[in-house]
Amino acid sequence: MPTTSDGRLGLTASQTVGPYLAIGLTWEHGEEAVDPGTPGAVTVSGTLYDGEGAPVPDGMIEIWQAHPDGRFHHPDDPRGVAEAPPGFRGFARAQTVDGGRWSVLTLVPGAVPGPDGTTQAPHLDVSVFARGLLDRVVTRVYFPEHAGVAGPGGHAEDRVLAAVPEHRRHTLVAQQVDGGYRFDIRLQGENETVFFDI
Repeated sequence: MPTTSDGRLGLTASQTVGPYLAIGLTWEHGEEAVDPGTPGAVTVSGTLYDGEGAPVPDGMIEIWQAHPDGRFHHPDDPRGVAEAPPGFRGFARAQTVDGGRWSVLTLVPGAVPGPDGTTQAPHLDVSVFARGLLDRVVTRVYFPEHAGVAGPGGHAEDRVLAAVPEHRRHTLVAQQVDGGYRFDIRLQGENETVFFDI
C-alpha cells in the first residue's frame, strides 16, 4: 500500500469488478429467484455485450424484484413486510456463460408504488458487474405486455420510464419469447442499455 510524504497510508488503486466474479459471488441455483416448477415461473435471459458489441463471457447479472402482487418481503416496504409466495426469493444472481449468455428463473412482478402516489410498471431491478467496470451499473427490465396498459401499472404511468428519452426506452423493455423473455444488455455503443445513476 502506498504511503504519503507524511507517513500516512495512501489510497489503494481502483480495480475493476471483474473478471473473477464466480469466486465467492455466485452459488449453485443462484440464478433461480423462484423454485423450478413454480406455477407462472418464466425465464428472463439475454446476452451481455461490451462497447465493441462482443459478448462478455465473465460478467454477472443480479436481479431483485417485487412479488407478483407488487409487494416486497422486506422491512423497507412502506406497506409492511409481505409474505413471499412459496419458493419465491425475489433475488437471483447469474454468471454469463456460453459467449455472454445469462438467464434467471423468476415470476413476473406486480406494479409497485412510485413517488407522490404514482405507480411504477412491473419491472426487475438489475445490476451488471463486468470487467472494465469500476462499479456495478444499474438498469431495469420492463415487460412488453404492460406497454399498452392504460392507467396504473402501464408504461405510460411510470415516471422512471417516462424520464428516459423516448427513442431509448426500448432498451429497457424485454422481448417476449417462447417460455419467457429476452433482454440483451449493451454496456456501450449502438443501442446502449439505459443505466441509472443511483
